[in-house]
Amino acid sequence: MLPTLSEIEQAASIVYRSMLATPQYFWRPLAERLGVDLWVKHENHTPLGAFKVRGGLVYFDAMASQLRQTNGVICATRGNHGQSIAYVAAQRNLSASIVVPHGNSREKNAAMVSLGAKLIEYGTDFQEALEHAAVLARQDNLRMVPSFHTLLVAGVATYSLELFRAVVDLDVLYVPIGLGSGICGAIAARNALGLGIEIVGVVSSQAQAYGESFRARRPVEMAATTDIADGIACRKPDDQALAYILAGVSRIAEVDDEQVKDAMRDIFECTHNVAEGAGAAAVAAVRKDAEKLKGRKVAAILSGSNVDRDVFASVLSTE
Repeated sequence: MLPTLSEIEQAASIVYRSMLATPQYFWRPLAERLGVDLWVKHENHTPLGAFKVRGGLVYFDAMASQLRQTNGVICATRGNHGQSIAYVAAQRNLSASIVVPHGNSREKNAAMVSLGAKLIEYGTDFQEALEHAAVLARQDNLRMVPSFHTLLVAGVATYSLELFRAVVDLDVLYVPIGLGSGICGAIAARNALGLGIEIVGVVSSQAQAYGESFRARRPVEMAATTDIADGIACRKPDDQALAYILAGVSRIAEVDDEQVKDAMRDIFECTHNVAEGAGAAAVAAVRKDAEKLKGRKVAAILSGSNVDRDVFASVLSTE
C-alpha cells in the first residue's frame, strides 16, 4: 500500500531532524524561455544534493533494531541512493558497502567513499550491480537496502507534500523515474491530500524500461544506453513501483540525451542552479511539451545536482 497522509507526515518529522524542507520557486526567466507557468521543486538543495536522503532517513529509523543484528548494510546504486545509505549509516555507526557498475560517476563514487562507504565496482549497469549486491548481502550477513521500498516512498513523498501544500492549484507535475520511489511518493502525497493533479512520469528515450512497461501494462526489460541521465538508467522495472505507476500516472514522457542537456543549460542560465542529467529530465519534458501545457500551472522535480565537473562543463560549453 502507498503511505497515508499520517504516515507521510510522520516521515516528515523524521526527515526534518536532519534537513530543512526544500524550496519550490517560480523562476520567471525559465518560465518565459519555456513558455510555461512552471514551478521547480529544488531537491538539489538537500544536504546530499538529491532527494534520496529523505527515504534513507525514514528507512533507517524504522529498521533500527533489525539493522543492529547485521554486519552492516549494502545497496546498489548509480550514486544518489548510495550517498543516502552511506550518510545515514554513518549517523548510526553502521558499516555501508555500496555496489556501483564500472564506469560510474567518479564524483558520486568519491562522495560515497567520503561518507564512509566501502565502494565495490561490479558489472556494466545498475541491474548487474544490484544482483551482485544481493549475493554479497547473503554471503556477509548484510542488510540489503533496496532502491524501492514502502519506507523509502514515505520518505521521498515528503517533497511532494511540501510542494502541494506550498503551490496551490497545480495542474500537472512532472517527475523523473529511476526505479520509482520519487514518482510513487508523488502519487501517494497527491492521493493523501485528495488532489486532482495530473502526474507525468519522465524517462530517457535511451532507457525506456518504464516507458515500454507502461505501454505494455506489464514489466518489460530494456537496455539503458543514456550517457547523461545515469540516475534514470533503469533496465528492469520494479514490479510494485510499476503497479502504482500504472494506477496513478497519466502518461510517460520520453526525453533524449540532447533534450536533457538543453534543460541542464536552461536551468543553469535561468536559475543558476546545477542539475544532473536525471535531475533535469522533468524540465526537459516540460520544455518538449510546452505547447500542450499552455494555460496550465506546472511543476517539475529537479531531483538532483550531482553531476561530474567535466560532464557539466562539456554540457555548458555546447550550444
